[in-house]
Amino acid sequence: MSNIRFNNSRRAFLKNISLSSGGLLLGFSFMDAEASDMPALMPKDVDVAGFNSYISIANDGIVSVFSPNPELGQNIRTSFAMVVCDELDADWNKVKVIQAPLDTTKFDRQLTGGSGAIPHSWKRLRNAGATARYLLVAAAAAKWNVPASECTTENGYVLHKASGKKAGYGELATAASKITVPGEVKLKDPKDFKLIGKPIRNVENQNIVTGKPLFGLDFYRDGMVYATIQRPPAFGQKIKSVNADEAKSMPGIIDVVTFKNNVAVVGRSTWDVLKAKKTLVVEYEAEKTLESSADHAQIFSKLMESTDAKVRRKDGDVEAAFKNAAKVIKTEYECPFVPHNPLEPMNFFAHVREDGIELVGPTQTPGAARKAVSDLLKVPEDKITVDITRLGGGFGRRLKFDYVVEAAELSSIIKKPVKVIWTREDDMGGGSYRPAVRYRFEAALDANNEIIGYKCRGVGINVENPMRQDNFPSGSIDNLLIDSVEHQSPITTGAWRAPVTNFLAFAEQSFLDEIALATGKDPVQMRLDLLKRAKEKPVGPIRYDIDRMATVIKTVAEKAQWGKKKDVFQGFSVYFSHASYVGQVCEVVMKDGKPKVQKIYAVSDCGVVINSSGALQQVMGGITDGYGTAMFGKLSFRNGEPEQKNFDRYRLIRMNEIFDIDASFVNNGIDPTGLGEPALPPTGGAVANAIFKATGVRIKKQPFIDQAPFKS
Repeated sequence: MSNIRFNNSRRAFLKNISLSSGGLLLGFSFMDAEASDMPALMPKDVDVAGFNSYISIANDGIVSVFSPNPELGQNIRTSFAMVVCDELDADWNKVKVIQAPLDTTKFDRQLTGGSGAIPHSWKRLRNAGATARYLLVAAAAAKWNVPASECTTENGYVLHKASGKKAGYGELATAASKITVPGEVKLKDPKDFKLIGKPIRNVENQNIVTGKPLFGLDFYRDGMVYATIQRPPAFGQKIKSVNADEAKSMPGIIDVVTFKNNVAVVGRSTWDVLKAKKTLVVEYEAEKTLESSADHAQIFSKLMESTDAKVRRKDGDVEAAFKNAAKVIKTEYECPFVPHNPLEPMNFFAHVREDGIELVGPTQTPGAARKAVSDLLKVPEDKITVDITRLGGGFGRRLKFDYVVEAAELSSIIKKPVKVIWTREDDMGGGSYRPAVRYRFEAALDANNEIIGYKCRGVGINVENPMRQDNFPSGSIDNLLIDSVEHQSPITTGAWRAPVTNFLAFAEQSFLDEIALATGKDPVQMRLDLLKRAKEKPVGPIRYDIDRMATVIKTVAEKAQWGKKKDVFQGFSVYFSHASYVGQVCEVVMKDGKPKVQKIYAVSDCGVVINSSGALQQVMGGITDGYGTAMFGKLSFRNGEPEQKNFDRYRLIRMNEIFDIDASFVNNGIDPTGLGEPALPPTGGAVANAIFKATGVRIKKQPFIDQAPFKS
């Protein structure tokens, strides 16, 4: 097996980036975007400087970016380097990106989640690159005895065109490190960007396709042992008895350990422990109610009528609006649990020693994982190191750290470095699902078919707030009530890609189409009219940008030739999430008597697009994920136990079911907003609205494949 070895010392970092013989090392703060917090340092000074991240320029001209955020496939390491190197005018062929270990004293928001990495770091990265460029120009100007204003930079060189002089960044780096950093630097005009906005390949492409050991499952440490863990098959159970005699007698098995509600099989290889785990005889007993999917249906119905709902937002006199309504539209939408299903199942390495703890593996939240281990084992956080491997997917699952904590606890018990590996069945049966939710919508219309009242109640299982109460159409309706009720269940839930909005958007956008049908209005125009009302006569707080949302609506409708095509049925949806806006038009055709998605147009406003190929992949991936989940995703329960624990029973989208996607972006020059998640939420609504146009059947539950239009 290939080895990944980590050393999180600055000495090792300097060796890695070829700075042992001098050069420029520029520290910059992820907590403060001001250039004044980015002093230039000689390498000997790095060990005593309290910085958060670094740009380095070695004497051979290599530019290295020390990247703090975990990489789970959203291409953040490439995008970070692009921003720095565009401002720096670096030679992209001489760029290295190095994953930073966890260091909460230097890095702020050292996590991946909420589509927030680029928005958080955009100005900080630009300032870092621009400051390095300033210092290099100043060094060249001093060397040539010319005004710095006469010097320019290009592709890793400083040039003085009047004299024809030219110097590479590497030969200027050491001199540049001696120059005082300015309090403020000038950033590029966006029209001068050379990398930002271009299609740039992932900096790890070659390593990925050639099978280099990058992921947590690849990690190996001499002397480590392997473990797999038997957990209760049903939520709400606890261990009653364990018979591990056969497992302990099998070749390669070192020990079988029972701790908490787990039985860990420890051995010398993955194959050894997986075989031995199958021989365990574990008896369980119920500790809590073992819930089934049928129970959840009854729970939803009961809580929909609850008088204890928590009001999330209330505008105007809702009761009067509904009392005086000429017509009321009322409907419910429901979604099931779904698992995360990252390609790489959960795994983590832990070595608990007397002098500290070493943790290595794929996590979206290394800081939270370290704190949890610290709290459990009573070891100070400064005695715990966390090295982050590349993540083989996450989608929110690796925001949790249960698998990290159990690896550390097991290592503390067996007194050995251990790598805990989950199987696919462990992963799908182990919880942290997208919560199951039911929504009830009501709209009050007056005699002129105008909306005068709007209500939405969300009932969620283990989700405190299944609402986004300040999203559209809030702010455009005079009388509005949004509330929620939560059911506490033994079934564990967590953030799933585009939390809450991944289903709420489908429900809201479908209901808006129901209103449009009832009022005889075009669905696109009705939304634009509501936005106009919100702009001219806003009601309560408006957390979304009306103009940006209206722009994506108009743009995608124009691109898709909304309402002008023959022989296709179009459905519309638009949503705001993670500070970005995505409008979609889905086109459906009838084939063999059933609706089939033929194409989806998507227009996204995420501000400045950093990597055009990466952005395109994010949107296309989000739409495919959103469609696949809405169409096929379902995890059901019988007596607390998941009924789908592998892909033989859990349906995923297949290659031949993927359709054409026309994705484009609004170029408005606004600072970047999120993109890892926003394309997913509107997809279900666009598809369902198109299916309604084609079949006359309104889909109100996921997965779609179980509903009438697809039933024989």
